[in-house]
Amino acid sequence: MVLPKKNIIRDVLTMILAGGMGSRLYPLTKERAKPAVPFGGVYRIIDFTLSNCINSGLRRVRVLTQYKSESLIKHLQLAWNILNYELNEYIIAVPAQMRVGPSWYKATGDAIYQNLHSVIDANPRDVLILSGDHIYKMDYGKMIRFHRRMKADMTVASIEVDISLARNTLGVLKVNDNQKIINFTEKPKNPEPILGKPTKAYVNMGIYLFKSDFLVRMLQEDADRDSSHDFGKDIIPYSIRTSNVYAFDFIDQNMKGEKYWRDVGNVDSYWQANMDLVSVDPVFDFYNKEWPIRTYHGQFPPAKTVFAQEFEGGRLGIAIDSIMSAGVIISGGKIKNTVLSPEVKIRSHALIEQSILMENVQVGKNVKLRKVIVDKDVNIPNGEEIGYNLLKDAKRFYVSKGGVVVIPKGKIF
Repeated sequence: MVLPKKNIIRDVLTMILAGGMGSRLYPLTKERAKPAVPFGGVYRIIDFTLSNCINSGLRRVRVLTQYKSESLIKHLQLAWNILNYELNEYIIAVPAQMRVGPSWYKATGDAIYQNLHSVIDANPRDVLILSGDHIYKMDYGKMIRFHRRMKADMTVASIEVDISLARNTLGVLKVNDNQKIINFTEKPKNPEPILGKPTKAYVNMGIYLFKSDFLVRMLQEDADRDSSHDFGKDIIPYSIRTSNVYAFDFIDQNMKGEKYWRDVGNVDSYWQANMDLVSVDPVFDFYNKEWPIRTYHGQFPPAKTVFAQEFEGGRLGIAIDSIMSAGVIISGGKIKNTVLSPEVKIRSHALIEQSILMENVQVGKNVKLRKVIVDKDVNIPNGEEIGYNLLKDAKRFYVSKGGVVVIPKGKIF
């Protein structure tokens, strides 16, 4: 039987983990939590998880914050103050409060444990726990129906990935023919491949659905053990030995064939996910009105390009295979395979390629950027060349293993 969405709305409490430091995404996380990092021109990373919640019919959402949360909380107030608390519908930020002792969140499981009072007060049938820093489209209702049909104590959303991506970075699952998890290894050096698919691994997406009473019991027991209090390292491996824990095979709402889920946890993966968006036919589709991605849009004027003097030595304002947000002005510069956030200004004879420019970046005349991420409010002086000599760039900026140069927020040249 297909459960109507009204039952899902009433019976599920959603908790989004959004308090991590995001150290692998530094320096983009120097001034903000990872879920608040801009993405795709106008969005924040957390917008994708929250849009999935709203599109799935979930209306009780608590966002657990901790590290440098001011930017994230401000964004939640501007973009996500859309529900009516009088109807028991809400998206609210819940700062870390040290409710169970003098310590901040130690790990993912401990973050939920320190907020068990919220679970008990809400009295839901199930608790959905999400990460606030992944890019994907998913109807959580399909996972909830699977979870209840299987009479699972816990369900883990899972996806096939190239085995090289799972090594040392993702939790790897092994399931039986009924999708019951029979083994789980957190970030193994040598991931176990899927039977019959030697180049693929079945991995944890950081999406967990618990029976409410089972979650309370597991977290209370974990708190009493010598444990790191993490879902991947401790709670999932313990649960599969004692309880009914299933894997839900990710169903992508993109509906474009290839499943799209990205953990943008480091600079290179973040840059690549943005570059995916400016390809001719991106797998991840912003423009599908059946599954919209919501955010806050400031009151900016339309984007425009100016100057079309194509003769020798003239100026040409042009953007090719790029995203241009509202308020952008390309004044005689050339843009290719680049994401431009609101109010970016590009001046004459500048050349920007394979880059990400965040809000209010000002680019001077004759500037050349290649494979560069420029954070908010940076003014790049005339004649700068960045991304062409990485050894030279590394003396002034952060350069990733993949050769992406990051200029931090407010950098003064």
